[in-house]
Amino acid sequence: MTLVAAHRGDSSRYRENTIAAIRSALAAGADIVEIDVRLTADGDVALLHDATLERLWGDHRALCEVSTDAVRGFGGGDLRIPFLDEVLPLFDGSDTVLLIDMDSDVPAPAAHRVVARHAGSARIAWCGDIDAMRLLRGLDPDAEIWLPWSRSTPPTANDLEELRPAVVNLPHLVVGAALVTAVHRLGARVSCWTVDDAVQARRLRAIGVDSITTNDLTRIRQEVTGELIPLSSADERRRHRLVARELAEWAVDYVRTHAILRVDTKANPADHVTEVDRSIELGVREIIGAQFEDHVFIGEEFGGAEADGAPCWYLDPVDGTANLANGVPWTSFSLALVEDGVPVVGVVADPWRDLVVEAAAGEGAWSAGRQLDLGSAPSSSPASSDPLRGAIVSTELAGHRPWPGLIRLIDELAARFCTTRIMGSGTLTVAGIALGYGTASVIGSFGPVDHLAACLIVREAGGVVLDEDGRDTLFPAQGGVLAARDRASAEALFALWTNATAWASYDPIGV
Repeated sequence: MTLVAAHRGDSSRYRENTIAAIRSALAAGADIVEIDVRLTADGDVALLHDATLERLWGDHRALCEVSTDAVRGFGGGDLRIPFLDEVLPLFDGSDTVLLIDMDSDVPAPAAHRVVARHAGSARIAWCGDIDAMRLLRGLDPDAEIWLPWSRSTPPTANDLEELRPAVVNLPHLVVGAALVTAVHRLGARVSCWTVDDAVQARRLRAIGVDSITTNDLTRIRQEVTGELIPLSSADERRRHRLVARELAEWAVDYVRTHAILRVDTKANPADHVTEVDRSIELGVREIIGAQFEDHVFIGEEFGGAEADGAPCWYLDPVDGTANLANGVPWTSFSLALVEDGVPVVGVVADPWRDLVVEAAAGEGAWSAGRQLDLGSAPSSSPASSDPLRGAIVSTELAGHRPWPGLIRLIDELAARFCTTRIMGSGTLTVAGIALGYGTASVIGSFGPVDHLAACLIVREAGGVVLDEDGRDTLFPAQGGVLAARDRASAEALFALWTNATAWASYDPIGV
């Protein structure tokens, strides 16, 4: 049986970590209610997830800077910031477990004292920071500890020896069937967070996960208590999209929060790679392996190979590493799934604008919950019989050099009063067409890790994608690729591109 933990109470209905959210979770039948604790300036244990009061209460101060009396003034009634000693009585006589989470060991001693003083029958478990769990184990040999774990490889008996956890608690994307089996063999249960998708919850239930933490208590509880229905092909496609989207969001955060400490080069001094590139690719590989055991993977940094009949993921963790290495905030993340040679899911992320764009074959393209539709978008160039006149066309260098015909193409575009942009990320150069970044783009040499996801996004947004022979294809066998917002722009640019590359074959410089 898979249990359901209400994340910060019934947080889809009430302000998180409040009495109202906790009461609602109990009334809805939550098996576990997870809360977060921090200390006030006076050392009292209050319920708050963030370090500061900014997100929920509009106050920039950290909770540890605010007195207990002042904290009591935030909100009112059951929607104010409560304290742990006020929450414990709500669980007396209940079978529901109160799971107390903390992101450091600072509140652990005080929280333990509050629980130890409570004379009722509340069932308590602890999770969060590993040092906090060690401290709590030292304070209470019988405490129910949830071990934090973030890898797709399971812990060993040695990893469990110190804390003797009842539960191994993981982010849901790293949880695979083999991990669940291994943890169960060690005598512990498996819990994962934070799952708001019903199909993913069903998959986790099917592989034997013991509890799921969610913001969508009612929906996920229905999913794990009803009849277990096998996942359909449509369900699997939904999971492909979910995993790709969450990986893109993770990559955005990773790029924004990790400094570039070292820059290496590969083929030449302009071919950069950083530890950020490598770390993101390793993280994505791990997640894809845990979620889709029968899939294969090809990445920019560590390679890979297709396999007959196997779905294949293509990844560029940081497209535009030269920009990243040189402090230019214009890079992107690209991840695409290909089945039988056809791209079926694609996601592109721009870390610097906190932007994620996704598409699924035959289903459309979206960004920030908005479906992209180039057919309904206004033209980006003034009305003219020439769709390129006054427009912007984007392209990229071949590494650090112009590709054959590029200079000629730029000249031809300039003659039509069309401006060219070279920004340094082929992924964004193509995908940007779907977002309204100019009229069209052309890439001298197609690369699947860089351009597959972007091409799918443009096509699903209603744009046009052509190979060097003018064929409508998302996966050119050779040569370059062109993307445009409409057929007229595509055909006009294709004619110039074809002429420029043909001319370059006769030009001694070749550009």
